[in-house]
Amino acid sequence: MPGGKHVLGKGNVQRVFGTAKVGDRGQIVIPKEAREMFGIQPGDTLLILGEADTGLIVSRPEELTTLADKMLNNLRKEK
Repeated sequence: MPGGKHVLGKGNVQRVFGTAKVGDRGQIVIPKEAREMFGIQPGDTLLILGEADTGLIVSRPEELTTLADKMLNNLRKEK
């Protein structure tokens, strides 16, 4: 999908890069355009967050450290 798709009328802020098929070993391939846009290189570590009802988030750990802390603190407060 060259240039990514416009999502919900928000211009190029959010993009759909396509789909990824899960292989026998549970691996996926991140589309080339997404790797280039986010500077993802072989050997990089990515953070995988998930919630049963809403799905998965894949990001660089440093980008989500503050958000993850807030989420975990909210979960602790709810219990």
